[in-house]
Amino acid sequence: MTIKALQTAILTPLEEELSALVFYWEQLGLKKQKLYLGSLEAFEFSELGLLAARGGHGKAQFGIQSQFLLCQMPQIELLVCAGAAGALSNMLAIGDIVVASETIEHDYNLKFVSRPLPRFLGDPQAIAALQSLPAFDFQIQCGAIASGDEDIVTVARGKELKQSTGCIAVAWEGAGGARACNFSQKRYIELRGITDTANCNAAADFAVNLTLAMSNLAQAIAHWQKTNV
Repeated sequence: MTIKALQTAILTPLEEELSALVFYWEQLGLKKQKLYLGSLEAFEFSELGLLAARGGHGKAQFGIQSQFLLCQMPQIELLVCAGAAGALSNMLAIGDIVVASETIEHDYNLKFVSRPLPRFLGDPQAIAALQSLPAFDFQIQCGAIASGDEDIVTVARGKELKQSTGCIAVAWEGAGGARACNFSQKRYIELRGITDTANCNAAADFAVNLTLAMSNLAQAIAHWQKTNV
C-alpha cells in the first residue's frame, strides 16, 4: 500500500502516547516507515492502512495539527484521536477502552447567552466496527467523552462533570480534532484508554497506567484496522 492509499490517520495528543502505540505495533511485527509532513513527524503502517502522528496537547494545538494533516493528506477520510483518559463512570476499569459515541466540549463557557454545549458525534461506521471486535481481557465501552482543557483531579469535580454532561470519561483534545474534521468534512472518532479515575491520584495513576492503557488501545486499533485493509 502506498501513502496515497492511506485513508485513516491516528493522532495522539502526547509523544509518550504515540511512542506506546508505535512500540506495540512493532512488537506485533508490523513495519513502520517514518515520513515528514512539513514539521510533523509521522509513521506509516501500511499493513494496517494507517498513518500515526502526534496531534499536540490541548484542544487548540490538536485542532491545528489535525487540520494541517488533513490539508497535507486530503486522501485521509477518517481521523482518530487516540490517547489516555480519566474515568467518570465506575463501570470502567483501568485499561478499558472508551469509544466516543460523541465528544462533548465541556469548557465552552458561554455567559452572554444560554446554549447547549457543543457536541460532535463519532463516526457510526467506526463505532459499529469497534463494537463488533472479539473479546479482549479489557472492556470496550461506547459512551460520551467530555473534552476540555482541564485536569479533573477531585472526586467532586468529576461528579459535577458527569452530571452536567452524562459523559463516562474525560480528556482534553477530542473537540479540537472534531472541529477540524467538521471543517474539512472528514469522518472522526475519539478513542481513549483509561489511566485513572479523575481524582487526586490522577497524575500518579496516569504515569503508572499509561503503558497498559495505550497497549490495549493499540491492540484494539490493530484488530479493527486489519479488517479494513
